[in-house]
Amino acid sequence: MTVSTFSSAVHITPTVIKTFYLHSKRKARKLKDHDDGEEALDNIFFDEAFHIVKAFILLGTKNTVESLQAFTNTHVPAPFWAAVAPVRIPLLSCNRAADALIEWFGPQDLNLIVGGEKWWQVRGLDGIDAEWIAEKEHLRDEDFSRGKKLSDEEKNILKMEQLETVMLYVHGGGYFWGSINTHRYQIIRYAREMRGRAFAVNYRKAPQYPWPCPLQDILAAYLYLVDPPPDALHKAIHPSKIVFAGDSAGGGLALTVLTILRDLGMPLPAGAVLISPWVDLTHSFPSIMSNTATDIIPPHGFLSKPSVLWPIDLINDDGRVVRTQTNPPPKPGHADILWPEEGRKNESAQRWPRNAEEQANAGEAGNWESSDQLGSNEKPKSQEEMMAVDRGKDDVETTIGRGPESPTGIPDPDDIDFWQPKPPKVFMNNPLDVPLELRSQIQLYATTEQLSHPLVSPILQGSLGNLCPLYILTGDGEVLRDEVMYLAHRAAHPGEYPVREGVIRDGWRQKDNLERFTKPTKVHLQAFDGMCHVLTVFTFTESAKYAYRSIAEFAKHVTQHSPEHLERNPFPELHRPSSHTSPLDHDNYKSQTADSKKDKHKEALPSTNQAPTQSEHSGEMSDLKVYKENEMVVSDEFAQHDIPDVLMIRERVDIHGHTRPMEPKDQIAALRLKPSEIGIIKEGPLYKWLLGQKEWDQQFRRSAENALKKRRKQEAKAQLMLEHAREQGLLMEGESGHIPPRPSAKRSGSTATGVSGRATKGAIQEDRRWGPLDLADERPPPTAIAGRRDTPEALALIKKSIYHTAPATHKTVPKMKTWDSIRAAFDPHDDPFRPPQQSVSEQQVRSGIRQMHGMRVWESLLSYFMRKSSIKAVDGTRHAGDALMKTGGKIASIVTPDSGEK
Repeated sequence: MTVSTFSSAVHITPTVIKTFYLHSKRKARKLKDHDDGEEALDNIFFDEAFHIVKAFILLGTKNTVESLQAFTNTHVPAPFWAAVAPVRIPLLSCNRAADALIEWFGPQDLNLIVGGEKWWQVRGLDGIDAEWIAEKEHLRDEDFSRGKKLSDEEKNILKMEQLETVMLYVHGGGYFWGSINTHRYQIIRYAREMRGRAFAVNYRKAPQYPWPCPLQDILAAYLYLVDPPPDALHKAIHPSKIVFAGDSAGGGLALTVLTILRDLGMPLPAGAVLISPWVDLTHSFPSIMSNTATDIIPPHGFLSKPSVLWPIDLINDDGRVVRTQTNPPPKPGHADILWPEEGRKNESAQRWPRNAEEQANAGEAGNWESSDQLGSNEKPKSQEEMMAVDRGKDDVETTIGRGPESPTGIPDPDDIDFWQPKPPKVFMNNPLDVPLELRSQIQLYATTEQLSHPLVSPILQGSLGNLCPLYILTGDGEVLRDEVMYLAHRAAHPGEYPVREGVIRDGWRQKDNLERFTKPTKVHLQAFDGMCHVLTVFTFTESAKYAYRSIAEFAKHVTQHSPEHLERNPFPELHRPSSHTSPLDHDNYKSQTADSKKDKHKEALPSTNQAPTQSEHSGEMSDLKVYKENEMVVSDEFAQHDIPDVLMIRERVDIHGHTRPMEPKDQIAALRLKPSEIGIIKEGPLYKWLLGQKEWDQQFRRSAENALKKRRKQEAKAQLMLEHAREQGLLMEGESGHIPPRPSAKRSGSTATGVSGRATKGAIQEDRRWGPLDLADERPPPTAIAGRRDTPEALALIKKSIYHTAPATHKTVPKMKTWDSIRAAFDPHDDPFRPPQQSVSEQQVRSGIRQMHGMRVWESLLSYFMRKSSIKAVDGTRHAGDALMKTGGKIASIVTPDSGEK
């Protein structure tokens, strides 16, 4: 059974019933034990929502990757009260982003690490799907068309020009699922809270489009905003009016794009909001192991039922993880040894390019050969033996992190960091063990060897300084908590948390960054009590309500003040006077609530001259009240500081949304890790994944065998398709032959950026640089759709590039054979006249039962939880008010139920 609304309901319904039963038992036990302690799961709505989300993600692991992608990338109509305008970011913007990435990598890294500069530019669509999002009530009802015939969506884009603050939102989903449809509900709320507009991008997903494909798409979206193509409806937006925002994988992508912009000297946005960003794909921090039970992430990670797409090694009887078989270090980018024996150090040092020119020549010529054959008959050493330095001549602990370098610029053979384990080697708990070695790809986003690259795991950036102000949120119960905490402190205090020396030596740019970017990044870090991964999903909780308010205030602050002002103070909580967008006067509010600060859990609403009108949201007033109280907590904490000297605000947030100062840094376990312990695959997390993968291998053995057979059939179909295309006159640049005089061979420029985004049928697109037939000299990752011929999605990509939207490298667009057209007419996934549906990791699925789709059901559940949660809060406030009236007290204001959404 695939992931669908029906299968989700069947899978989740028992979870709902079980959760309700266990919740009742837990509450009864706490009452019996007179346990007055509060925790997030005491809220029945959060308890249910938490387990619903956890059950759904677990359901996804028991289905194929394509099934989960299709379900979460199904187009769902926007609510009537929101202004949502779809656009297509054109190939022109994609090419600008590609040029920037090519400059960042350089020829050496492109060849050795990325696998080339072409394959990741191959795409099925004629650009990138995106959406402009705003609240209709924030738009003036004026005609901006200036006599042009425009659709309602296009008119809305013009109306949104009046909204100053722009949020570029990058959705999460483990880098391989999710879409603008799964996150639209949240993005609309951000737009409402900050009275601005949001721009959401449906970037390409792994494993079909692995790293660095998503990076190109996010960078293209940013360039589309700040430097729009001629036919774009929106005007160029100054970077100072843009704030990045992203959750989970989206947070990791947003941070990585920020470092690329910084490195290339391109303008940075005004700020960035990172919600539970996934920044360490090696899982080297302790919370990966300790917080499994309190998070929504499956215990074994993101596994999947076998399919033609994933995993690459469907059946691996030799073992996905084995004891290492070799001692010598392999080719660069695949270093897997802890310490080389004598005689190999000099050999490896000689192979290491000595300068940038030699690096480029080595990369272009492919002269860095693997040394796997060296010593292949030798017995593998234990981890301790590999790490021994000249047999007791020096102590291992004293060498870790030392990082000496010879005058020639060649890594010193006596530097332990240079020989530290990198994927696929595994760091063992017992130093006497022979290290493990991975024989399978464990993350869908990147190959195992790429996981320690700073653009894959940005926690390993040479420097996180000189970035725009960051607002970083994490849940105290999530598995990514430690890496998020470490990330925030690394950015704010670059000198205190250096990256390990091995990372610096792996990349010339990282070493350069370490020297160039020493200015601390201003950071506001908040850890939410009892919250799991991406707490903003649970919009009805008091924690999330405060988070939305705080994120909106941050976005408004950094986009509505001058760079000079933000250089002095990027924190809205320390801004004086208070934000002009806030309806409450800070000084009056502070005097009214001075007494209530002593006990933040007591309700004391700001007094007003009249009750809220029907159109006002009590939830928003409550959020604002909590925000203002927290603002004063920060103000009091830094009262003795000069605001420009405040580099970092560190806070914990309780389940009611109230903040308190975070404990000292030396009491946070994640901050006590040595640099040498970060960014390496460790034994514990590996076994956690391996146990699950073994269970999946056994449970889905037959599915894996069937997928292998399907792959062979798809390869045969691809071969036949290419043969028929050649027979019909397909010619590539550099090839000679007869070119049929057909109109379909005409060339066109970039496609339009309007709602349809359709290209001219049968045209050779000048802005489409490369296609799947142009990669003979490239080494794309094994999952990349551009280099595959064994999946239906790969065949759809090839067919589109041959017969419909050919890249610039094609000289002809052949006409399809009659028999091929007939077969396409009987294939439900094909069409004889139109381009086939592209990969569900890129192109949205159009459903015929839109109103019943699971995404709409989830939105309805959230709205229900919002209403019930608000009514519950109101009842509590009224009871407290009655008690105050009996004792002569006065109710400060009347609160009306919050409907959550319009």
